[in-house]
Amino acid sequence: MMIMILTTLLRRHRPTAVLGLAMVLAGLLTAPLQAASDVRLVQIGFAGPLSGSSAQMGRSQVQAVELALAELNARGISVGGRPLLFKLLTQDDRGDIHTATLVANYLVRSEVVAVIGHWNTGASIPAARIYHAAGIPQIAPGSTGRQYTQNGYADSFRIVGHDDDGGRYASAFALQQLKARRIAVIHDDTGFGTMLANQFMQGLQDKGSAVVTQQTISSKTSDFNAALTAVRNTDADLIFFGGLGPQAAALKPAMRRAGVNATLLAADGIVSPTFLRLTGADGEGTFGIAPGQAQEKMAGWKKFQDKFAATYGGPIELFAPFAYDAAYAIAAAIQQADSLEPRRIAASLHQLKYKGLTGTIAFDGEGNLLNPAYTVYRVRGGKWTPVQTFGGK
Repeated sequence: MMIMILTTLLRRHRPTAVLGLAMVLAGLLTAPLQAASDVRLVQIGFAGPLSGSSAQMGRSQVQAVELALAELNARGISVGGRPLLFKLLTQDDRGDIHTATLVANYLVRSEVVAVIGHWNTGASIPAARIYHAAGIPQIAPGSTGRQYTQNGYADSFRIVGHDDDGGRYASAFALQQLKARRIAVIHDDTGFGTMLANQFMQGLQDKGSAVVTQQTISSKTSDFNAALTAVRNTDADLIFFGGLGPQAAALKPAMRRAGVNATLLAADGIVSPTFLRLTGADGEGTFGIAPGQAQEKMAGWKKFQDKFAATYGGPIELFAPFAYDAAYAIAAAIQQADSLEPRRIAASLHQLKYKGLTGTIAFDGEGNLLNPAYTVYRVRGGKWTPVQTFGGK
């Protein structure tokens, strides 16, 4: 009978759904049979960009969370003696502030017990107010803007480092390893880009250096002519870019066309297969700093990589492992609290110390990841190659 059910599922459902259900069915074949009414359905929300320029980044995170929940369902998690069945409720916030609030309200109404998201800092900040009002814990797998966890909410967490650290490490690398002497800064007009640029420039100032020019561009533009003309006139040897990866991918070939010979150093979303695909040969020599240690150095990376490839076949974007760990952290907090009450889960997350794929998951009083690592990469031969890792001790 179980084989007939699984065969029907294979015909009708996408592979990710089949993976989770197949694991559950396999568990039923080996575990004592329990009444269906004993199983409690637990909804976990996901919010991130599933359309637009950052869609691939969001889809990879969803796939990682689906993989984690399928593994948890197969393993068997119980609360109060009753088995749980995790289900993912996915929403596309388009990386947009206004859409993020609509998505957050929908997830609250849907009675999720926790949310993994949002990826963009600009989306996480307004959404956090909504989750906080409902007492629902939010773990952001990619919102590095420092201001996100400065809201005073006990239910806002991030599972990556923040830009105070990222900007400081980037400035140290620029001065000490790249030996840059004439540094220009270009950043977008978002809170994320502005804060990141400010932290980078503060890091330079702390080391007795300064930028030769600072240029602000629209986060939606692909016209960098004015900014690059100003950079060229200063004879800069390095450009630090504060903004998202897809725009950095447009900036790099624009530098060549404008005759700007400076090295490009950018942050966060730039370290992705998407950047490599969009830039091609123009991407060679680009540096990017990103949260976490190099993937190949993560404990259990090969197993995760093989399972991900077998299930989805696509590339693993940089932030996918963090979303995977967020799902496991939520499950661990649920077990630790022995409760599905969101406020108790949030309180449990503050006490959590969990060894995950990306490292040890533990949070400070503001919800920031303790001892976060950052890694600098360089594009060599069409691939992102790790150069230096900071933090993470």
